[in-house]
Amino acid sequence: MQKVALVTGSSSGIGFETSLALARDGYQTFASMRDLKKAETLLNAAKKENLPISTMQLDVDKPESVKLSISKIMSEVGRIDVLVNNAGYGIFGCLEDLTLDEIRQQFETNFFSIIRLIQQVAPIMRKQGSGTIVNISSVAGRIGFPGTPAYISSKFALEGLSESLRYEMSPFGINTIIIEPGVIKTNFLNAMRMPSAPKPDSPYKDITNKVVGGIKMMMEMGTPPKEVADVIVKALKEKNPLPRYPVGNDAIMFLEAKKMKTDIEFENYLKKELF
Repeated sequence: MQKVALVTGSSSGIGFETSLALARDGYQTFASMRDLKKAETLLNAAKKENLPISTMQLDVDKPESVKLSISKIMSEVGRIDVLVNNAGYGIFGCLEDLTLDEIRQQFETNFFSIIRLIQQVAPIMRKQGSGTIVNISSVAGRIGFPGTPAYISSKFALEGLSESLRYEMSPFGINTIIIEPGVIKTNFLNAMRMPSAPKPDSPYKDITNKVVGGIKMMMEMGTPPKEVADVIVKALKEKNPLPRYPVGNDAIMFLEAKKMKTDIEFENYLKKELF
């Protein structure tokens, strides 16, 4: 029986490449996105290679959209073997520069929408007795730094959720995998949101500008999103997948440094890297 995958945020970047990689590996892939007008490039690539990809509209922030999408998949193919929670965004701005509503919205998309999807898909996987949940986190889910505290906090929360799910889901044959990319060559930076009411006299202006500039420089040498997709496919083939898969030399470097240093040593190290 052909395995079935659902990928969120598939219009570009990691979601785009993951949809292609899974389809190439034989999965009937449902590539979902909020705006189906952005599906043309993916559909053309799928047609060129004759890949089993179907695009579908799914707004992860809307419960009804999630329910309808899952119902559609089940009515068409009757199973879901892999859920890749990739949809998300980031917002620049130090904590005082953000409104509580902006932080809530960041968590709504990056965290609560993932819970929403898992709660719809987990019963299906339990009934099957198998399945894999792949949560796209970030190296920022393990390491805090200034300039994007809302985004980082949402990824830290996702890491904790994923760890808990490994205990809860494994007795039912369901694996949970965390993918931790570093800086990836995507349009993520251009899609980053700014505070709705920017403060020209913000005391954090210099910090934010330095962080933005640093990320832009790292983006030029960033990891191609296809490498993330390849890691996901490889992890899905493993009988006992690891809890976490860092992707990119920068992610591995930072995580190794954090493991080898004391908290204060790592803090000083990160300050030098960022500033």
